[in-house]
This record gives sequence, structure tokens and C-alpha cells, in this order.
Amino acid sequence: MSADTPTVHDKGPLLGQQVAGSQHYDPSLLFPVPRSNARASLPERRFHGFGEDVWHAYELSWLSASGMPRAFVGTFCVPSVSANIIESKSFKLYLNSLNSHRFASDEAAREAIKRDLSEVAGASVSLTLSEPQDPSFHGEALMGTSLDRLEVVVPDMAEAAMLTPVPGDAQLYTHLMRSLCPVTAQPDWATVIVETRGVSPDQEGLLRYLLAYRNHQEFHEQCVERIYTDLWNQLQPDFLSVHALYTRRGGLDICPWRCSVDAPAPRYRLNRQ
Repeated sequence: MSADTPTVHDKGPLLGQQVAGSQHYDPSLLFPVPRSNARASLPERRFHGFGEDVWHAYELSWLSASGMPRAFVGTFCVPSVSANIIESKSFKLYLNSLNSHRFASDEAAREAIKRDLSEVAGASVSLTLSEPQDPSFHGEALMGTSLDRLEVVVPDMAEAAMLTPVPGDAQLYTHLMRSLCPVTAQPDWATVIVETRGVSPDQEGLLRYLLAYRNHQEFHEQCVERIYTDLWNQLQPDFLSVHALYTRRGGLDICPWRCSVDAPAPRYRLNRQ
């Protein structure tokens, strides 16, 4: 890295900056964002629940010991109990810094990446390597009821009071979720899946609430925790799961999942990802 290239140490987060990519393996590119920042604005100033953030990296590559390029799709899982999320542009730049680095084996590369990410996240991050044509990356059809057939008036701001309970279980989803990057204000698109047991949200109210995030500026993970918290507080269901499948940007997609039970996040993706 050249002397005039900004790093996380002297320029803060790289998102929104014009930054030259590193030609050398550089873990210092990774930038942590404390989860406590957004959680301080939630009721009780903390998140009540469980979950994981599943990332898919479609441009994961390094060199073998002999200098041949290796290419994988990487599935990363960051537990919601970690102190930090990893800012996505810094993640992308870090992965790019691996491209010209020789590792003794693919397992050596995997262990090095896990170590680097876990250190920044503040908890153990897992990494699964898949071949680019692995059939598990074929998009899946969603179960449940689509909200996208409904016609609603889209509010300017999401308010928990829009979420009213009705009896029964539900699995509801919309492909119309949009939120904004908190730094660049660029749009992030997602499919959001809400599953409840015991009580469910009124469908029109839920769609209005989710569409109101169109101009809301927060990181993906923070949006999902806010949605989960509002649903939990308003409905008090026996079970709640909120899963957001964001479309990819820069070769990465992020799929935050928050749930009322401590379990592994669903591992699938959609065709649009």
C-alpha cells in the first residue's frame, strides 16, 4: 500500500471514500462498526434476541502455493453477539487484497481469513468454501404469503404502532424492501421474510411498516434488529423470525437473521441474489 493511500487507522471507515485497492494481503483494511451504536437507539438500549449475519462472497480468490489462482464462493457467518459488524466496503477491499497472495493450501487461506475477521468482529466468524458451480447456490422459491399483491399508502417513517396483532401463525414476505446506506445514502434492496407463531402481524400494516424503510439510513444488520424489536414488542408472539436477504453489491450480499430462539441462521439465497 502506498504512503498516501488512506487506511482504517488514519481515515476512519472506507465507505464513501475513493480508496485504491491493495496489491498485498492487508487485514488492516477491515473496519469494525460497534453494534452498540445502533442498539443504543432501541428500546432498553439493547437487542433482545438471537441471530447471525450470513454473508456470501462471490469473488473470493487467492493464489495456490504454485501461483495458480483459486476461486470460491465464500459463506461467512458472523454471530449477532459479536461486538462489531464489519463495514462492507472494507470487507470487499480486504478480500481483494487476497487475490495476489500465495497460501500453502486452501485450508491455510480459510484459517487466515477466519482469524482476521474474528479479530475485527470480536467473536468467532465461520467460513465455508464452495465451488463456483455448487448447486446449493441455486436460488430457492419462498414458502409463505407474499405481501406484494397489496396496495397500501407508504408512510414517510416506520412506526411500531403500524404493527397490529391478529390471531394465528404466519410466514409473510416482501421483495419490496429498500433501505439506504447510512454513509452514502445509496439504496440497498432486500427480500424480508417474517415468521411468527401464536400471533401474526396484520398484513397491510406490516407492508406499510416495511416499505417505510425506503428512506431509512442504517446498515443491513441494524435495520433487521430494529424490525425484529418492533415486531416483538408490538406482537409478543410465541416465536419470531426476521430474515432479510439483501441483493449483492461489489460481489457481496448480506443476509441478517434475527430470531427468538438460539439456532443457526437459514442457509439459502434467492435468484435475485
